[in-house]
Amino acid sequence: MSNYRRVRIPGGSYFFTVVCWQRKVVFTYPERLEILRNAFRMVMKERPFVLDAIVILPDHLHCIWKLPEGDDDYSGRWREIKKYVTGRIRNDAREKIWQPRFWEHRLRDKEDWRRHMDYIHYNPVKHGLVNAPGDWLYSSFHKAVRKGWYEPDWGRSCPENILDLDCE
Repeated sequence: MSNYRRVRIPGGSYFFTVVCWQRKVVFTYPERLEILRNAFRMVMKERPFVLDAIVILPDHLHCIWKLPEGDDDYSGRWREIKKYVTGRIRNDAREKIWQPRFWEHRLRDKEDWRRHMDYIHYNPVKHGLVNAPGDWLYSSFHKAVRKGWYEPDWGRSCPENILDLDCE
């Protein structure tokens, strides 16, 4: 086992990348996407956090969470989300759905938050799945547009603030 240490700041904001086992395409069927959504709902009800942004791609997802004051246990939340999804979509007991870990980055300030927000929403374009973030259904982009965080046509070209950002 590695000596990997995670940064834990109670009440912190974090960017996450969670990858399916060996980049297997898992989230292409509506029923599987609904299972993932239900997993988030269940965990958020039992162990609240704010989901600022999310994008679900066929073989991975990215999101930004804000944890409650005094709480730094994002690992426990991910464990429960992964467990819920795995128990409902795998076809046999040996089938793996998720890579064993996840990647996290503590967001340091508003600029860091914005860069990762842009990265999340531009990700389907980066992967060649759509021509613009607004064309991807499995993202919080439309909600962010309604909040006034983006113009509806944002992201038709790669935003300069994420050119050097690689969170895959």
